[in-house]
Amino acid sequence: MSTATQTAPARTRRGAVTELFTGGGRARRLTWLFVGLVVLFSVVRVVSGEQALTSSSTLSAALLLAVPLALAALGGLFSERAGVVNIGLDGMMILGTWGAGWAGYQWGWVGAVVGGLVMGALGGLLHAIATVTFGVDHVVSGVAINILAGGAVRFLSETLYADNPAGGGVTQSPPVSSSPPSFSLPVLSSGPDLLGDLEAKHWFLLSDLAGLLRGVTSDVGVLTVVAVLLIPASYLVLWRTAFGLRLRSCGENPAAADSLGVPVYRLKYIAVVVSGALAGLGGVFLVFIANIYREGQTNGRGFIGLAALIFGNWRPGGLAAGAGLFGYADALQLRSQTAVVALLLLVALLLAAVSVVQGLQGKQLQAVLAAVFAAAALAGFLTIDELPDGIVSFTPHITTLLVLSLASQRLRMPKADGLVYRRGEH
Repeated sequence: MSTATQTAPARTRRGAVTELFTGGGRARRLTWLFVGLVVLFSVVRVVSGEQALTSSSTLSAALLLAVPLALAALGGLFSERAGVVNIGLDGMMILGTWGAGWAGYQWGWVGAVVGGLVMGALGGLLHAIATVTFGVDHVVSGVAINILAGGAVRFLSETLYADNPAGGGVTQSPPVSSSPPSFSLPVLSSGPDLLGDLEAKHWFLLSDLAGLLRGVTSDVGVLTVVAVLLIPASYLVLWRTAFGLRLRSCGENPAAADSLGVPVYRLKYIAVVVSGALAGLGGVFLVFIANIYREGQTNGRGFIGLAALIFGNWRPGGLAAGAGLFGYADALQLRSQTAVVALLLLVALLLAAVSVVQGLQGKQLQAVLAAVFAAAALAGFLTIDELPDGIVSFTPHITTLLVLSLASQRLRMPKADGLVYRRGEH
């Protein structure tokens, strides 16, 4: 029997696996991925007994916490697609939180939105001046903005809140005078609470779907809906308009774009200012969650938003998935410490599936490594009752590191991202 004949079944299996995960169109793949994740979460919930994994309260909090991350990631998308690395997203979010707190207590939630947008845009403008006009290294400029933002908001708070009759102090603002309106989806929220009753029965899959629908359709803020709609809107602007094509050309080959008459400098400025405004809007949502501005409110969420952007391969849909993942991890550790341990079982099942797929594709080393880590995660789930508080609160950051390490092999950043461009030098 020839070697070709012997290896044919292996090639057939690999082809079948490849067809399963790559054929049939993007919409079909995403649908099957969503169904698989819901089933997997339902299995983990039933086995572990941790109802918080798919409860409507957890999923509602996950949506609320994912929005600031998604907005920061969208800000990074505009900037980096234009070729400017924006490490300063966290600093722009800090400026946005302060602007929302200062304007919100005086003019309500509309003033908070405007104040956060303006302050974030100012941070973006400073980054654009440093990188586009003066050619400062993008990373250095971003780090400087993160440092300056913290000092600037402390100075502004000391100046404006020290003797303010409305309250506040050096580390916080007076409470925001009003909150944005919210609504529930009429079809699912009118009459008896059918979704709540179904969720309370804890049935396999059906109760989990009810918890998902109830969490994302009940008492949803209008601005949350606007923020979610910004994701497809950003895709349409960047990939379906002439403006978006020109902006992305600045991040791929600015010299060629310049030779064709594209205003590279102007587009870079627009992209970075929009980036800062979106990051500032993410800070506004953090203020609305607490109804007040507090120093250190971002807690590194700008960096997690940047990680969501990288995880999403600099695409709107991918960064939305990354923001949802990190928002869910953040919400779960706030809702239940013991439910975080159940994530180890989820990781074990995912790695076991990865091991099988890698084995069928002939990647034996990767399959063995995935199986070893799956066994370790399963052992942790079986032996650990409750994680220490420090580890639980660090869950979103650990999730960020794990996801980026797994996704690092398939990433493709814009070719000219981070490069200092000077007309005539290329």
